[in-house]
Amino acid sequence: MDLFEHAGQKDQEAQAPLAERMRPSTLADFAGQEHLTGEGRFLRRVIEQDQVPSLILWGPPGTGKTTLARVIAQATGASFEALSAVLSGVKDIRETVARAQERWRLHRQRTLLFIDEIHRFNKSQQDALLPHVEKGTVTLIGATTENPSFEVNAALLSRARVVTLRGLEEEELVGVLRRAVGAPKGLGGKVQVDDEALQFIAQAAGGDARKALTALEVAASYGGAQVNRQAAEEALQQKALLYDKGGEEHYNVVSAFIKSMRGSDVDAALYWMARMLEAGEDPVFLFRRMVIFASEDIGNADPRALGVAVDALHAFQIMGLPEGALPLTQAVTYLALAPKSNAVIAAYSAARAAVTQEGALPVPMHLRNAPTKLMKSLGYGGGYKYPHNFEGNYVPEDYLPEALKARRFYKPSTNGLEQELSERYEDIQRQLAGRAREPGEEG
Repeated sequence: MDLFEHAGQKDQEAQAPLAERMRPSTLADFAGQEHLTGEGRFLRRVIEQDQVPSLILWGPPGTGKTTLARVIAQATGASFEALSAVLSGVKDIRETVARAQERWRLHRQRTLLFIDEIHRFNKSQQDALLPHVEKGTVTLIGATTENPSFEVNAALLSRARVVTLRGLEEEELVGVLRRAVGAPKGLGGKVQVDDEALQFIAQAAGGDARKALTALEVAASYGGAQVNRQAAEEALQQKALLYDKGGEEHYNVVSAFIKSMRGSDVDAALYWMARMLEAGEDPVFLFRRMVIFASEDIGNADPRALGVAVDALHAFQIMGLPEGALPLTQAVTYLALAPKSNAVIAAYSAARAAVTQEGALPVPMHLRNAPTKLMKSLGYGGGYKYPHNFEGNYVPEDYLPEALKARRFYKPSTNGLEQELSERYEDIQRQLAGRAREPGEEG
């Protein structure tokens, strides 16, 4: 780098946003995440021992995922390569891996590959990483705001350690802001910021250090040499809703929404729905959760609920926002007030458990398909009773494998329309029991 390039880089760094200028370069400067970076904790230990495995850093925005990856690379002497899952593809992965292989061949230097928003990689892109992570060609550090159990494939997860970052506490954010006020690369002590203003910014940032530093920078431009609470409020306009579409609070609010509908509290369900919409949540996500809810928590207690949820989704796709909030609200109120039953998910879980425990039991002979004479001669399909040939289109018969005979998976509730199914189910069970007691049936 010549003098002109060096001067240009200095100017560029000076013009960078405050949050970028204040990015820590060592663990000593890193704020928060003491459960990971404190003395004797996992990350500090593997960094100090230079035995950092591939990692998936999961946490809300502004909690230090990118910074932590850079700190690890610097502390371990690894070359830092960064990709964004939004902008990169398999070709970029291959080129990065090729550089890593050459770097190791020539200089015996390891490569740390940081992939931001790794949850946005599709399966083929994630699969492209697998052999290189497995062989150790690169040490992968993926950053995600989404639950990696859902968004990162199992093969990649098995080759990496998931590390959970939390939103910074208000006092931790106040400390970050104080350092930024006094640091030469920050505001350099040229601006005085009231404690009340610092506390307000930290509280409004909702655990996000980047958001807090950005707000401080804007407040400093509003307030000049003296930043008070009023300047901070003007900078932020209003306190942002504590709802991060990718972070922990996202799952907390969604959980509250689902549990309110499950508890038939329509007003609470409407509040959490509005909370998510106003914070910018994709309405399709809410509709998807409601379609699941209609089967999982209502099921046959009101079979119309599933249709209501699906129809509301279709209506939204036609309308869009803001009018699309109306079918969303209509569906929420219907689902919240509908009779509830979890018999559907319980039935599937019970049937799945039987499959897992008993394995692939043989199909009873009378139920087997018999397309050839040989198969018929072997007894395939023999003795099958065609229900439509009997009164009421029903005849007592055994349809389960012998090992599961009389096993019951579906236990309908007595709520709503499922009451009728429950009565029909019990009647069938009585007929089956009566058939079993007929002379000769049991020898």
